[in-house]
Amino acid sequence: MNQGTNLALFVVEAVLYFTLLTTLLHFRHRIGLGVFLTALGVIHFVETYLAAVFYVDLPIGIVSPGSSIFFAGKLVMILMLYIKEDAATVRQPIYGLFIGNAVTLLIAQFLLLHHTVSLTPGQTADVAFLREMGLLMLWGTALLYIDSLALILLYERIGRLFPGPTITRIAASSTLVLTFDQVGFYGLLAYLYDAPAAVFWGGWKAKMVAALLYSAMFALYQMFFRDPGMVLARRPIRDIFTDLTFRERYEDLLARTGRDVLTGAFDRGRMEIEAPRLLRESAERRKALSVAIVDVDHFKAVNDRFGHLHGDSVLREVADELHRGTRTGDLLFRYGGEEFVVVLPEANHADAMLISERMRQEIAAGIRDHGGEPITVSIGVATAPEDGANFTSLLAAADNRLYRAKNAGRNRTEGRPDSGI
Repeated sequence: MNQGTNLALFVVEAVLYFTLLTTLLHFRHRIGLGVFLTALGVIHFVETYLAAVFYVDLPIGIVSPGSSIFFAGKLVMILMLYIKEDAATVRQPIYGLFIGNAVTLLIAQFLLLHHTVSLTPGQTADVAFLREMGLLMLWGTALLYIDSLALILLYERIGRLFPGPTITRIAASSTLVLTFDQVGFYGLLAYLYDAPAAVFWGGWKAKMVAALLYSAMFALYQMFFRDPGMVLARRPIRDIFTDLTFRERYEDLLARTGRDVLTGAFDRGRMEIEAPRLLRESAERRKALSVAIVDVDHFKAVNDRFGHLHGDSVLREVADELHRGTRTGDLLFRYGGEEFVVVLPEANHADAMLISERMRQEIAAGIRDHGGEPITVSIGVATAPEDGANFTSLLAAADNRLYRAKNAGRNRTEGRPDSGI
């Protein structure tokens, strides 16, 4: 069989593996998570066996599908499980695999004490190979434990430092972790089987290709399927999963609370938690952060003329327009009454003024009261660190500019005198 055919089979195997396990994971709420975890555990034995004895010739070198397709795929599946569930769930298969492989190695030592007999000529029990397999599985699972921790932590850290598409985070974190894993696993293969260096380089290239394939497939999965289940301190390694579990549950609880019921924006209490945190992170990274205070013009007159129900409807429409005008990573808060606050991380003053002015124009063009008159807003913008080193002073600067916009006739955006708008 030539290299081209082997490569085609390599890709098909990766697609099949991903499709089958993703299907089990996607329907875990119907069939139970145990089905997915059991399948992952059973595949682990086959993967280790293939990594030890089964190699094919590809254009990129000598490769084991067990080490590249199955192991790389399993790491991505563990990351998917973390994203969809939490760290408390993802540690279960890792601990289970580690304990199961340790038991396998222990039993293999006892089996060596037996005097075996051959039932048919030429068939003898290869207990030495069983012992080697147990050692490989135990070492592989120890690497898997470290790999999984590193993959989750890298995924989180990359997301904080470089916010962007999920595919980028998965590809970057998985390629780094699989490089580390290849070094560790090849070391044992070289010790047990005197594996040549070509096995290392071929395996590394194959793992890089597999990581990119799985990242792309995960991005497609996210694009076409919506899963209802989706939504660091220095500690000893045994506590990291506990930290991750606490953080994930805290963030999930936080995401479900702190919302203004009427508009769907975050409320003022949530702002007092999130805004100072974002400002601190921006200061640590030496990035700008801007704040815009938005006030609905003549809102009391709307309530007086058309009633509070219509006033509530106007606030919802304004909040919707503000949501549409923000970028990924921006946060919208209802500050009180007819006032909103938009926090714009990594937006300098000129960018914040442009974003705010665009939102103001969209609201004036798209929202009308019952009398057909346009609803307008006035906006004040301030940017850290120039306008304030803490959130209170930054908000005060934006509030002063809001009043300047009100006094200048309303329906306008005010920033620094040299902002140009």
